[in-house]
Amino acid sequence: MPTPPYRRRVSRSAVATLGAAGLVALAAAPAAVGDEAPPSLALGDIKPITGVRPGSPVDLPVTVVNNGTTTVEKVWIKYTATRGLAFPEVPSNCQNQYVGAYDEMPERWIAICAFDEPVRPGVAYTPRNPFAVKAEKHAFDDEMWVTVTDYEPSPDENSVPVRGTAPEIELIESPTGGTGSKDRFRVPVTSVNSADYEVTGAALRGKPGDTVTMKVTFTNTGPGWVWSRPETPWTSVLVTLPAGTSVVKPDFYCKPKGKVYNCGLTTRPQEHLETATFTFKLKIDKKVAGAKGLVALSNRKLPFDPDKANDTAPITLEVTGGEPGATGGVTGGTTGGATGGTDGGSGSTGGSSGGSTGSTGSTDSTGGSSSAGGAGTATTGGNLAATGSSSATLPIAGAAAAAVVMGAGTILVVRRRRARHDN
Repeated sequence: MPTPPYRRRVSRSAVATLGAAGLVALAAAPAAVGDEAPPSLALGDIKPITGVRPGSPVDLPVTVVNNGTTTVEKVWIKYTATRGLAFPEVPSNCQNQYVGAYDEMPERWIAICAFDEPVRPGVAYTPRNPFAVKAEKHAFDDEMWVTVTDYEPSPDENSVPVRGTAPEIELIESPTGGTGSKDRFRVPVTSVNSADYEVTGAALRGKPGDTVTMKVTFTNTGPGWVWSRPETPWTSVLVTLPAGTSVVKPDFYCKPKGKVYNCGLTTRPQEHLETATFTFKLKIDKKVAGAKGLVALSNRKLPFDPDKANDTAPITLEVTGGEPGATGGVTGGTTGGATGGTDGGSGSTGGSSGGSTGSTGSTDSTGGSSSAGGAGTATTGGNLAATGSSSATLPIAGAAAAAVVMGAGTILVVRRRRARHDN
């Protein structure tokens, strides 16, 4: 589907200002002698069309009536159809235009047909051959607009019109006559079709402390498209996160409502085979046995959705390793102390002597590495007793005592030098 350019709009205040100025000018100008009222073109009533079979033609009866007092030498009829309807054969006296979705409007087709046949007052006219309209395979809840004017309507600025190639159609007098009161009709066109909404979950894996990416989706698998209008049953996507996780960054279209994220849907994802993907950044805080999340439609009572089984999907979480400790090795030695060995999280023989000994394990130059022992243990020695010691720690104690003595001596020298300087 082509991406439409941005549609420029004139502000309401600007329109109001121009309109007021125009009314003042008209009120000030005197009426010209002999001016006649403009022709009053109208359309005969067009009833809603129901029960259309996808792939079949749509019978669209159009009658043009001149309620004025003068003959109209040329008229234009404009046809606009939403994306479930198509114009398979556009006559050569018509211009055809495809317009992509923008603002609140879905994609649509526009055809503007010019008729050179004079339309006399009080006489009803109809096209000799009806303008061809067809229901597509994805037709479901569509609309058409039909407008008649005595001037050429401007095309939509978001695309370029193309001249039709089918035989020209013309207006002829209607044998049944007719009346009209409006120059524009909105015609609902309902097809016998369905639209299956489907959501998908995610399978997450990581260890405590990891940040993982979660993507869940919503898809209308069709065959019908759904136009999100006020009268259309609405739904959104609800995302419940697995226990033991927290949100680092939610999807832009998802807002928290308690413990659940509500993800809104735009018009396009509800069209046939369109998919909306919602991306989250999650942090795995801790391991929770059997933790699962859920993706679900907020409204599962959709009359056009025949399959309710795919309206929900699980979010699974596989946590490897144990829970991270705050200050030292815990079950399984998952952290190895605050600044312990680089592989402290995989130690299988690490004890529970706390993060303080683990933090010195990586700097032990005598072979007491903590890379395999977890928090604060050497591979060749056991845990230290509460009041005991081991030979591996004696050099460390001696080095520490020497550092203290050297530090005290340095302070004494500095003080003596300062005293000499003062004298």
